[in-house]
Amino acid sequence: MTSPDLPERVTESEPPKPKKNWEYVARFGSMRILGVLSARESFRYNDQVVARTERGTEIATVLCEATPNALDSMNEPTAGKIVRRLSEDDRKQWEHIQGQTRDDLAICQRCVDARALKMDLVDVERLLGGERIVVYYVAEGRVDFRQLVRDLAGEFQTRIEMRQIGVRDEAKLLADYGDCGQPLCCATFLSKMPPVSMKMAKLQRSTLDPTKISGRCGRLKCCLRYEFETYEALAAELPPIGAEILTREGNASVLAHDILSQQLMVRTEDKRRILLSVDQVVRVTKAPPPAKPRRSGRQGGTRDA
Repeated sequence: MTSPDLPERVTESEPPKPKKNWEYVARFGSMRILGVLSARESFRYNDQVVARTERGTEIATVLCEATPNALDSMNEPTAGKIVRRLSEDDRKQWEHIQGQTRDDLAICQRCVDARALKMDLVDVERLLGGERIVVYYVAEGRVDFRQLVRDLAGEFQTRIEMRQIGVRDEAKLLADYGDCGQPLCCATFLSKMPPVSMKMAKLQRSTLDPTKISGRCGRLKCCLRYEFETYEALAAELPPIGAEILTREGNASVLAHDILSQQLMVRTEDKRRILLSVDQVVRVTKAPPPAKPRRSGRQGGTRDA
């Protein structure tokens, strides 16, 4: 018998467990934009998803979790969220959209010709959700395309975004393979094209023939930059060319470098030319004379990018 003085036992239900939110770095769009997308379920590398980004609803590819290290390597990534995994219906819809690209380009070109605008169309990108169409073009200067946007909006009945790009981005959109036989770096893993200069080619002892060190875009190849910092660090360990040095073989002057092997071509006091390891250098006894200043003016060859 229950005592009337004792309170009734109340059964408390366990609070619902909060749903875990994941964040992933994903790639989307023709220009391979990187963004941080939130999700209510876990995904793995290379999973294709439907995401809602700042541009609209589009297909994205999951790359990795948005860890602090991954975020530190990104510059102002866009934000968004993953709506669902890519379904078979989504895939068929996307294939249909892709099949319209040629017709879309033809419509855009007709409108450009009608306005006599000085611009070269490169590509037309439709989003999966149909919220907008992005028109990529190349032009020498600024183009007043306000009336063109109205014409295209009337043709496509959606929002039009005009995006002026450079020759590197044009190759990123249109080109396929490089001289190395591999897919272009800019079309596979590069999200931003780093600046490349002729100095990088010279330091790495590459040929200076513009036809051999230029990529599909006509500018210096992006891969010239990949090992440049390593070459710079190794070169800093070597006495400069023209320096007088004291070695275990006696006094000598530096004629040339082999940066990767960390060797020096030197001329000894008895006029012999020999290869020495940098470990055999005791000290630099005389610095090389200062380099003569370059004359101003445009130089020929491939432009630095």
